[in-house]
Amino acid sequence: MADAGKAEEFLFQRSGLDRRRVERVVDDALAGADDGEMFLEYRQSESFNWDDGRLKSATFDTSQGFGLRAVAGESTGYAHASELDVAAMVRAADAVGAVKAGHAGTYAEAPAGTNRHYYRDDNPLEEVPFADKVKLLAEIDAYARGRDPRVCQVSASLLSSWQVVEILRAGGARAGDIRPLVRLNVQVVMEHGDRQESGSYGAGGRTPYRAFIGADAWRADVDEAIRQAAVNLDSVPAPAGEMDVVLGPGWPGILLHEAIGHGLEGDFNRKKTSAFSALMGERVAAKGVTVVDDGTMDGRRGSLTIDDEGTPTQRTVLIDDGILVGYMHDRMNARLMGMQPTGNGRRQDFAHSPMPRMTNTVMESGDRDPDEILASVKNGVYAVAFGGGQVDIVSGKFVFSCTEAYQIRNGKVGAPIKGATLIGNGPDVLTRVSMVGNDMKLDPGIGTCGKNGQGVPVGVGQPTMLVNGLTVGGTSTGKRGRKRAA
Repeated sequence: MADAGKAEEFLFQRSGLDRRRVERVVDDALAGADDGEMFLEYRQSESFNWDDGRLKSATFDTSQGFGLRAVAGESTGYAHASELDVAAMVRAADAVGAVKAGHAGTYAEAPAGTNRHYYRDDNPLEEVPFADKVKLLAEIDAYARGRDPRVCQVSASLLSSWQVVEILRAGGARAGDIRPLVRLNVQVVMEHGDRQESGSYGAGGRTPYRAFIGADAWRADVDEAIRQAAVNLDSVPAPAGEMDVVLGPGWPGILLHEAIGHGLEGDFNRKKTSAFSALMGERVAAKGVTVVDDGTMDGRRGSLTIDDEGTPTQRTVLIDDGILVGYMHDRMNARLMGMQPTGNGRRQDFAHSPMPRMTNTVMESGDRDPDEILASVKNGVYAVAFGGGQVDIVSGKFVFSCTEAYQIRNGKVGAPIKGATLIGNGPDVLTRVSMVGNDMKLDPGIGTCGKNGQGVPVGVGQPTMLVNGLTVGGTSTGKRGRKRAA
């Protein structure tokens, strides 16, 4: 299976582990369990942070360890250690054995293997010399300040990691993967008079550094950050009230990810704590709305050749033309719900047990021209980028802050606005979608998703779309004066 040979060769040679001894530990630990695995990991990571005209920090870290999991019914036993050592694995096996007490399960079959690869296994940390990375950050600083005299502060960062994983199951089945990940971020602060505003942009993915640090690539990122800051300098207080909202393509898909995506993860639906529980086969969105989770996109930040249980990732249709047709599953929740795993069992690292998580969650294109969508709005908001947000999985209620948004008046995009928040309910907002654009776009590769204290890289995407009657919180109510939204 994907990179199993390379991953196994690296991990076992580096640690000196005897494969047969480890396999015996796994066999003994999982005898009588319903499922489980040994997850071996080696990871290198680095970060460079530039701020205030100088290199603020440069870090390099190496970590390794294993996690052993035994699943019996709805119960999970998990033990881990930050060392690759057989004695530690034996102790872990004793610890997870408690979950099997009085249980006589039938160990589940291993996932079927594939030979698919969605990214190269090159180590990005070794690709570019240390001095060149520092020089790049200095060039970004100089370029940003030279582009616009209003730029008063520049921050930039480079982050990369190289993760090698091996997943061992009872009976000798194994799967492996070698996962590179890089990211470049740029933030600028611009001032005019006594006003300061910021703009930021970044890019990344499971590709070599060179794809993002070539001059054309990073200058485009800096230009975009400066553009956003300049737009915000001209912004006026956001209106408040219920109005039509046009969501732009690409990164605004983060609202889809948070407000809808989490509610379609298998664990929440098995426990019936999601607003989408028990709605399989029913209409949950307007016609024309199709949402997929796709871990098979080449080089994307959220893509995986296999998930962290060894299941190959796939393109999973969640909502098809408005009808709920699928959930995202790891192995345990799929088994308990009588469904099939979808390759969405993910974990932050060896110290964490896997659970259902998104990969690249995308709304597919419709058939409307984006200009037609904007022209149809008499009075509304055009939301282009988002910052932070909060979502309640049980109720589906969400609040998202816009980092770039504009007024729409009589079908024309008007002044940029500041302080706008979108307030709504995930399942309800899908039913209010009246137009879906033909311009689906993926985010630039910067997303990280948090769930139950674990963070994993993800991707989002969507076309331009019109949502009717969404609540906008702002700092202005037009003729009635200004007030701060509750």
